[in-house]
Amino acid sequence: QVQLVESGGGLVQAGGSLRLSCAASGRTFSSYVMGWFRQAPGKEREFVAAISRSGTNTYYADSVKGRFTIARDNAKNTVYLQMNSLKPEDTAVYYCAANSRQLLAVTASAYDYWGQGTQVTVSS
Repeated sequence: QVQLVESGGGLVQAGGSLRLSCAASGRTFSSYVMGWFRQAPGKEREFVAAISRSGTNTYYADSVKGRFTIARDNAKNTVYLQMNSLKPEDTAVYYCAANSRQLLAVTASAYDYWGQGTQVTVSS
């Protein structure tokens, strides 16, 4: 089992940057594929990015490709989401998630463990 805690959210102007962090408990962090999802008010939770166990492979939603970067540090049990060129439509609660079964899964149901979320608000 793993517990996830996100941090780094906040209020930023359009065009700005934020870096989200997700700290995981436990000794088996490197055995999990990690993902970031987001959920805006009144909308379903959507996939943002995923990273393989070693960090070698990544996958992004089209809406964030070229602007967001996912990375992980297995020595620190942490996954990051660097968000650049932020847009008002990026406003959402951002969640990190861990899954032990599927490679770079893009569906929320594939993930076993979730953090509590961190709010990102981008003003125009």
